[in-house]
Amino acid sequence: MPIKIPDLLPAVDVLGSENIFVMTETRAAHQDVRPLKLLLLNLMPKKIETENQLIRMLSNTPLQVGIELLRIDNHESKNTPRQHLDSFYRDFDEVKDSNYDGLIITGAPLGLVQFEDISYWDKIQTIIRWSQDHVTSTLFLCWAAQAALNVLYDLPKQTRDKKLSGVYKHRVLNPHEPLTRGFDDEFLVPHSRNADFPVNFICNHTDLNMLASSEDAGGYLFASSCRRQVFVTGHPEYDAETLSQEYWRDQDAGISPIVPESYFPNDDPENTPTNVWRSHANLLFTNWLNYYVYQITPYQLNKES
Repeated sequence: MPIKIPDLLPAVDVLGSENIFVMTETRAAHQDVRPLKLLLLNLMPKKIETENQLIRMLSNTPLQVGIELLRIDNHESKNTPRQHLDSFYRDFDEVKDSNYDGLIITGAPLGLVQFEDISYWDKIQTIIRWSQDHVTSTLFLCWAAQAALNVLYDLPKQTRDKKLSGVYKHRVLNPHEPLTRGFDDEFLVPHSRNADFPVNFICNHTDLNMLASSEDAGGYLFASSCRRQVFVTGHPEYDAETLSQEYWRDQDAGISPIVPESYFPNDDPENTPTNVWRSHANLLFTNWLNYYVYQITPYQLNKES
């Protein structure tokens, strides 16, 4: 089944060129099907790129999925045209009285900023708490996972001594858990963060189930027993070249970044990286949609799940 997105969203052409079945809202209106209703709170600077990455991940499923885009109300973006935001994104006041099958909150380049110093921290807290009553299952990516741990479990920000950047090996801790069904025992995921997610710290201070971790990257995938909150500390949605773009951006800015670990062939930034995590990423999002959203969401969203 296709993924349903606004007619003029750039992802229509980008994903269509990749032979991904994308259905515009106009065409979907003629089908007598209730698609899953997903909300995407996009906090990444390059919003169009992140839209494409996540919609690509969500498209690999037999379920019909409709996506609405959410922004922090009137927050300016330096890397996304205002016209794009005004055309395709909704403000929280427009959706707060609605219910959704799923919510994804992306990462954000805020790893070294204290929560209370973030201009829209109050709104982030509001949306996370709102999701507990209005969303069947919420997926927190990277920085959003750290923010949700603070809001839902009152855990302080944990920061690494140096930024974690590269592609790291992870191991499944519970192969019979539906969210990890079909995963290889060991799999690769890219990370790009200053946040730290120590396994023991999370397990000792929350009731979350740790499902996958890495010796180098720490806790990677953990979730609530009710399946309503899922935490993913890496960036499985990244394209092959995303870490490269971040590296060269920081180089050009004079930051002197470390070379992402196990990413460039021969650890040479002049070499073109390849995507070695795509199969895991597709399976993760497919499992989330199937087992954590579709299987437990009510048919009528105005009823409690």
